[in-house]
Amino acid sequence: MDSRTLVTKTLEFDSPDRVPRHLWYLPYAEETCPEGLARIRADFPDDIVNSSAKYAVPTKTVGDMYKPGLFIDEWGCTFENKQSGIIGEVKKPLVSEWDDLDKVHPPVGMLDFDVNEVNSFSAGSDKFILGSCCPRPFERLQFIRTSEKVFFDVIDRPDGFTELLGIIHGYYLDELERWAKTDVDGLMFMDDWGAQQSLLISPAMWRELFKPLYKDYIDIAHDHGKYIFMHSDGFIMDIYPDLIELGLDAVNSQLFCMGVENLKQFAGQITFWGEIDRQHILPWGTTEEVAGAVRSVAANLNVRGGVIAQCEFGPGAKPENVYTVFETWNSI
Repeated sequence: MDSRTLVTKTLEFDSPDRVPRHLWYLPYAEETCPEGLARIRADFPDDIVNSSAKYAVPTKTVGDMYKPGLFIDEWGCTFENKQSGIIGEVKKPLVSEWDDLDKVHPPVGMLDFDVNEVNSFSAGSDKFILGSCCPRPFERLQFIRTSEKVFFDVIDRPDGFTELLGIIHGYYLDELERWAKTDVDGLMFMDDWGAQQSLLISPAMWRELFKPLYKDYIDIAHDHGKYIFMHSDGFIMDIYPDLIELGLDAVNSQLFCMGVENLKQFAGQITFWGEIDRQHILPWGTTEEVAGAVRSVAANLNVRGGVIAQCEFGPGAKPENVYTVFETWNSI
């Protein structure tokens, strides 16, 4: 069974031959554990990959997002980074006052990419292909305004905030529409919504402001016959029913932050796109504890599919523990 079929059967709860694999790794892993990373990738190749994207006009950025120092992204937001191999944080807002909205320039150049190259890449691979775009409206607000200001904005709702959110959402709709017309198998979006024990804003506020945006993204994907995935860190238990209601196909979330057994109620309704605990198990766990964590996910969440063997190799994770994750999935 090829990777594309394997992932599709997983998403459809159609008894795939095995659990599909998807390793996420940061440049940190390449810099600090190159041999361990290479071994994992060689022994457990991914079933899900991102499409290539060749833009008519190169994106305008300054610096390297994974290197210490300043990095200015394609929207003009400035990130400060103090550690190599990971992404920094925005400390200075692009839009400090609402009359600064003219400083916001969505990267329209990224809407003009070589569709033929994308389609050729998809046709030439038996992997499950995700498009190379990733709407993130809540996080983009924070990159433009800083997190501190955005938390006040969602409470106060000034006109400028509504206008800014509209600019961001409008751009992402256009971007998703263009990618949905290619031959990729799926699309994705993301926003980190959870703290350790709750959402960052109230579920009611989330449903009012952001759920409608996600509905638009999911509808675009499904209207074009694509699957759609979402990533969100932290405790997002409160919005799982909403994501299922919207028809989201797969969600990547911190299962162990919420308790794997607590998520069993959603098994068979949405695909769990990983993960294995990177706060405790991957950096500190014994081999037995890592294998036990994988078996717990399988026992609670696998319903004739509905689980993807995903974990993140980032700061602190031991290469041998990441290896054990995929080795254990292979044995199930």
